[in-house]
Amino acid sequence: MSKVSQALDNLRGFVILSVLAFHSFMAYMASLPAAPTQFDSPPYDWTAHPIIDGHRWLGFDLFGAFQFLQLMQLMFFLSGLFVWPSLVRKGAAAFLLDRVLRLGAPFLFGVYLLMPLAYYPVYRIGAVDPSWSGFWAHWTALPFSPDGPLWFLWVVLLMNAGTAALYWLYPRAGDALGRLAADAGQHPGRFFAGLAIATALVYLPTAALVAPWQWIEYGPLTFQPSMLAQYAVYFVAGLAVGMSGFERGLLAADAALAQRWSVWVGGALAGFLLWVAIAALIVYGYDVLLLRIVREVALVLFAASACFGSIATFLRFGTRRQPLLSSISENAYGIYLFHYVFVIWAQYTLLDTELPAIAKGVGVLLITLALSWAVATTIGSVPLGARLMRGERRTSLAATRSPIEDQRRQVGLSD
Repeated sequence: MSKVSQALDNLRGFVILSVLAFHSFMAYMASLPAAPTQFDSPPYDWTAHPIIDGHRWLGFDLFGAFQFLQLMQLMFFLSGLFVWPSLVRKGAAAFLLDRVLRLGAPFLFGVYLLMPLAYYPVYRIGAVDPSWSGFWAHWTALPFSPDGPLWFLWVVLLMNAGTAALYWLYPRAGDALGRLAADAGQHPGRFFAGLAIATALVYLPTAALVAPWQWIEYGPLTFQPSMLAQYAVYFVAGLAVGMSGFERGLLAADAALAQRWSVWVGGALAGFLLWVAIAALIVYGYDVLLLRIVREVALVLFAASACFGSIATFLRFGTRRQPLLSSISENAYGIYLFHYVFVIWAQYTLLDTELPAIAKGVGVLLITLALSWAVATTIGSVPLGARLMRGERRTSLAATRSPIEDQRRQVGLSD
């Protein structure tokens, strides 16, 4: 595996750990309401904060804000990296069929089987009838089908379908995408500026109407109206970088992005501190239009800087294989699919224990990682599970893979 592929592999493992930590710590944030809302009463706030524990720590709020404002942008960027080469290799129809199988089928499995299991403890907290039959009656009466963190899957599928349609209508569109990142290796600042400007153009108008933490539910489909276009921009940016090539483009191990990793990390920290300061002023009564605009601009700059900073740091320091991180990365999709069940049940189990918030949060994270990792590894050990969770075909086809395709499979971002 090349240094770039290994860095992306390690980054993917780090990203999934960040997702698990974010969800594990949510029950212990100081800003949560004093008590949970009713299960079957609008606005159904339990979908955002399923378990609310009495033990809190402000540090989890800062960690949660840091992840909430930039982690999904990074995930969408990584999701777009190998899409166009895969389209060229397979063709639009075969590519789309594969995406439906690997994204659509797990999404439906998760929404209609895993999410009821995950949210059952939430119902039990204030239920008169805590039985499964009582829960099921309330669950099926909801005006939507909660999808938890699995919303990411259907949105990525939608973006993949849109890219496949573009390829089918105009196969040479990849050349135009590649030109967007053609000089990003030598001039990452220009690419950063383009990304930030494009994000601001699509995000700021919607942010004036809808807050980033507000969601819309429609059947099994959930999304953030103010953030959706921003995620699309990062996905397209990933497409462009993937088209321009790794060894000579933005992601090259010796390119300017990796060499100036400290600049991007420092910029991310500065952007986050600016956002926190402005958000605090607004919370404490200084709610004026100018401060709201500055807060949203800070979000845009922080997200782009953090995305660049994360990638640059791993390109600079994460080019060696780390066995544990590589195993987590290899099973990242399965861990993501199953982790929410274990998060909520662990938080529910610890509700009545007299432990500090930090101990509870770390405990939930370790329990969730161990159990979801074990389930993902077990499922990946059978052919169908390996195909769905890791993109691995039957062993008989292994010999036909090129070294480049094998690197893509190991990174876990390809077909």
